[in-house]
Amino acid sequence: MTATLTGREAGDPAPRGPLLSGSRCPPSHRGRNDPSWHWLAREYVWFLIPYMIYDSYAMYLCEWYRTGDQSSRHSLTIFRNFLRKNRLMITHHAVILFVLVPVAQRLRGELGDFFVGCIFTAELSTPFVSLGRVLIQLKQQHTLLYKVNGILTLTTFFLCRILLFPFMYWSYGQQQGLSLLQVPFHIPFYCNVANAFLIAPQIYWFSLLCKKAVRLFDAPPAKKDG
Repeated sequence: MTATLTGREAGDPAPRGPLLSGSRCPPSHRGRNDPSWHWLAREYVWFLIPYMIYDSYAMYLCEWYRTGDQSSRHSLTIFRNFLRKNRLMITHHAVILFVLVPVAQRLRGELGDFFVGCIFTAELSTPFVSLGRVLIQLKQQHTLLYKVNGILTLTTFFLCRILLFPFMYWSYGQQQGLSLLQVPFHIPFYCNVANAFLIAPQIYWFSLLCKKAVRLFDAPPAKKDG
């Protein structure tokens, strides 16, 4: 979607709208459409590479520590268990590294800055997810901070990882004069397929977060001693 939602053929001389254009925004538009800002949509991608590699390695170390014998060497068995237990997350990281990065960096040309920026906003939920895991490690699930963070996690995850996709379709429809329901039929089929692959794991993870939240808020209060 980031690379192909042009709404026009490449040879069409008609000007492109601000959602789709890259460095070709009219020079009279300043602020959000200022061409000098478009480098950010491209260069920020390089932050994803070390982050995804580090996150994958950190998950592997967590699996290694969970084996309970930190004196043992890293083995192929531990690595296989790590891949088996984290198939979805590893696939998610691999798709970002080997598909999203090349598309956002090279293959899309100068198009789709708006959609690339929207995809980046998905990470706004990550600090809250990470804080929740830290509080669990510290055994602080009973605290008000953990509950408030849980609400913020659900809210940001829903807005930035679920509602994000219909918002992009709606925004494209507004520019092209299409309703939200018409947009999927006016863009390349593989754009819809790509977005389906992107949103599917988000819906799955969101369902897990909701189940966890239900268990948290439905848990009976701890009885006081005495």
